[in-house]
Amino acid sequence: MSMLKIKKGDTVKVIAGSQKDKEGKVIAVNQKDGKVVVEGVNMLTKHTKPSAANQNGGIIHQEGPINISNVMYVHKGKPTRVGIKMDGDKKVRYAKSTGEVID
Repeated sequence: MSMLKIKKGDTVKVIAGSQKDKEGKVIAVNQKDGKVVVEGVNMLTKHTKPSAANQNGGIIHQEGPINISNVMYVHKGKPTRVGIKMDGDKKVRYAKSTGEVID
């Protein structure tokens, strides 16, 4: 897979699925599977046994991965497509709606 257009720390909006229209910050990106974990989106319930790290065990709520094609980068409050262009000898991401360089 080539360079992904969504990175850890980006703010994204979910554009498809049961979590549609929710926004959040990207916590993790799995490039191999093409999935992202977004803060506060696709919350899962996990039952855990007591362990050294978690003395009581119980029910834990955590974010689940969603497909990267179902999220869109948010630039200045609006979802936009992301492109890649050369800035001198360096690849940079830019917002297609405004043409501004993201990073």
